Amino acid sequence: MRLVIAKCSVDYAGRLTSHLPLATRLLMIKSDGSLLVHSDGGSYKPLNWMSPPCTLSVADPDDEQREFGVAQLWKVTHSKTSDQLVVSIHEVLHDSAHELGIDPGLQKDGVEAHLQKLLAEQINLLGEGHTLVRREYMTAIGPVDILARDAAGASVAVELKRRGDIDGVEQLTRYLELMNRDPLLAPVSGVFAAQEIKPQARTLAEDRGIRCLVLDYDAMRGMDLIDGRLF
Repeated sequence: MRLVIAKCSVDYAGRLTSHLPLATRLLMIKSDGSLLVHSDGGSYKPLNWMSPPCTLSVADPDDEQREFGVAQLWKVTHSKTSDQLVVSIHEVLHDSAHELGIDPGLQKDGVEAHLQKLLAEQINLLGEGHTLVRREYMTAIGPVDILARDAAGASVAVELKRRGDIDGVEQLTRYLELMNRDPLLAPVSGVFAAQEIKPQARTLAEDRGIRCLVLDYDAMRGMDLIDGRLF
């Protein structure tokens, strides 16, 4: 991971357009190619970002840009949509790179772990004809909550959350990109399942071809109890 603190302005051009005026910000460049722009506030959410697959190129500013104090231009272009994030660097205050290694993945809390167990037992909630392959299917970047197959035998990767937000969609996107490189698994579709899915997360998921599934935890628990009494 590369961390750059710089005085910069940021422009996003594509399906949406936005502008961040000149200020000192943290630029985070991850090994997956993504770039995130952070301020000193706003908790964990970046002010703007570009998700993979994307490429970063560095260019010199033109004469007019130099007059406004721009020393360097970073252009991050999405490989599929051609959306572009342009960072106009005026001054670099800090620049460092760090090797973080492979992350073991987020450890689920009690409710998410129970949701995973219940959905594995009630895999038909994904749709008629779905079958469970396994829970916690390990990839090089962490475990996928559930790997299943649909009625046609195609692979389905499921990411489970209590509250589904954009970060969860990004996490599932990374898993899908990696798994679809495996000829034994591909093609792999994705399902983002949660008790509650935020509108922004649903929009992003649907834009990426990921199906959203809202889970009724109480109903699933009730079915689990009924099954326990019957057997």
